[in-house]
Amino acid sequence: MLNDENLKAMIEGIIYVAPEPVTLDAILKTLDGQERERVKAQLDQLIADYEQNQHGIQIRQVANGYKFSTKTEHHEILRKYVKSLKPPIRLSKPALETLAVVAYRQPVTLPEIEEIRGVDAGGVIHTLMEKKLVVTAGRKSVVGRPILYRTSRDFLVHFGLKDVGELPSLKEFEELAKRALGSEWTDDEAPAAGAEPAPISSAEADAGAGDAAAVSPPPEPAPLVAQERTPGENLEAAASASGPPAPAPTAPSEENVAPTPEETPPTPS
Repeated sequence: MLNDENLKAMIEGIIYVAPEPVTLDAILKTLDGQERERVKAQLDQLIADYEQNQHGIQIRQVANGYKFSTKTEHHEILRKYVKSLKPPIRLSKPALETLAVVAYRQPVTLPEIEEIRGVDAGGVIHTLMEKKLVVTAGRKSVVGRPILYRTSRDFLVHFGLKDVGELPSLKEFEELAKRALGSEWTDDEAPAAGAEPAPISSAEADAGAGDAAAVSPPPEPAPLVAQERTPGENLEAAASASGPPAPAPTAPSEENVAPTPEETPPTPS
């Protein structure tokens, strides 16, 4: 059976992790087997503890539940601090994959990253450096001296790590990524903006080429005036696409008939 100190600590933890105000009934359901009166007494004691001046937060009753909040007398300084915070970092699937390669293979070069992922990663690395999750770590002593990349201090802060030694295993990392990205982790048909295009299969390429041929103009497109022709005139122009197009949609006249041999003497052979 839990002693009073452990019971109070568990109640504190439940209220802390709850995204919404947590009711007494929800706490009792979690602490299965605990008496209602005992839990309520420890909850009241916890509320009284946080009301003391040495605490910057308190437990307030909100909508029949309990929730941690800051104290009113500290709002001005806290508002100033919140305004200085950076917006939360959101990573696309390609960015998260590239970041994982850097984290587990660091220091690593761009060609090595691209060899592992199978796609160009230059744009993604640039994005990760802009978000200050990846930094350069000198150059590798090989031909060409490519730049080495490693994770930054902001990377440790963002993922709550003491150092890279606390990185989860690759299987655990994949599970975390699935929970963080949801459907985006498995949705290969809708990459995020700025991500590398997915490889195209030969069947898709052939289909795409057929579609492009169906809508692309002829090798020698007719002049812009041909777009103003009637449907019948456009059909005639398409039928004679191999020859020079007529300069105007009107019927031929003496002015636009080709010059006769008398007007343009043939060039002697």
